[in-house]
Amino acid sequence: MGKLGVVCLILLALNFSFGARGEPQVPCYFIFGDSLVDNGNNNQLRSLARADYLPYGIDFPNGPTGRFCNGKTTVDIIAELLGFDDYILPYSTARGRDILRGVNFASAAAGIREETGQQLGGRISFSGQVRNYQNTVSQVVNILGDENTAANYLSKCIYSIGLGSNDYLNNYFMPLYYNTGSRYTPEQYADVLIQQYTEQLQALYNYGARKFALIGVGAIGCSPNELAQNSQDGRTCVARINSANEIFNNRLKALVDQFNNNNSDAKFTYINAYGIFQDMISRPSTYGFRVTNAGCCGVGRNNGQITCLPYQTPCQNRKEYVFWDAYHPSEAANTIIARRSYSAESPSDAYPIDIRRLAQV
Repeated sequence: MGKLGVVCLILLALNFSFGARGEPQVPCYFIFGDSLVDNGNNNQLRSLARADYLPYGIDFPNGPTGRFCNGKTTVDIIAELLGFDDYILPYSTARGRDILRGVNFASAAAGIREETGQQLGGRISFSGQVRNYQNTVSQVVNILGDENTAANYLSKCIYSIGLGSNDYLNNYFMPLYYNTGSRYTPEQYADVLIQQYTEQLQALYNYGARKFALIGVGAIGCSPNELAQNSQDGRTCVARINSANEIFNNRLKALVDQFNNNNSDAKFTYINAYGIFQDMISRPSTYGFRVTNAGCCGVGRNNGQITCLPYQTPCQNRKEYVFWDAYHPSEAANTIIARRSYSAESPSDAYPIDIRRLAQV
């Protein structure tokens, strides 16, 4: 082999070792959601729903950032898989040309309904997040020069939307603060949520969004907090909560068909977070998990009665826990959810296509 060949091989090896990559698969990635994907938007709010203190971020390179996890969230990992060389910035700090890579609008305690999570203080509801996106679009138009160029650019981006969890956790199943549980049956409540969800999706579409990944609600009845309060043995998931979550998810999946049929210039897909999660807790050893029913950090039964406290010492074997705290998955669990959302391992993981294929259409 000549000297040139050796040099090429060395450069190739260096590229692999430093993870060099070309352009991302899409120009930008916009994120709407709650504490499962919030990466700092609540840090400046008067809110109990904040995670800008240790041990949150104990395994994240920058320490505590406002992520409700020991490390990376699902959208951090999906950003990596899409080829971005850095994580998508929160709306609270994204400035200038940074917004061209996308923005994370997610806010802990946020819901589809305006009142959801209000007992926790400040938060940015789904409609508030959409308004923030509309502000961002006007900035994108200014940067790129005109509306047509901006519209063409935004049409190539991925829009990840994951809301609904708090509408159950911090609304429907919290009768002390909310009356929705007595006003609506689970079917009626899901219909009301989907109606409001539809309006926000239409607003995003009207402002240039064309590639949508709608993330289903997880199995909230299996969280350490619900197990601590409502499970006799501390292991059996709370059926009435999971059943309500499944009703919502079925409506959301049907909404994907509705939007795809009505908008030939857009593509909507559903990510089955519930099913992926159920697979992890029913076959934990397959994924290296040992503890599926308790938080790595928390207080009381299942480490779930009170969530992870400031400067509390968490468990050491974090990769063996599905849950980081009373409500949120660990980085290890987020990694599996993200990978299967991006590239489906089972036909039920995504409908009709996974995020990898959504990037290509």
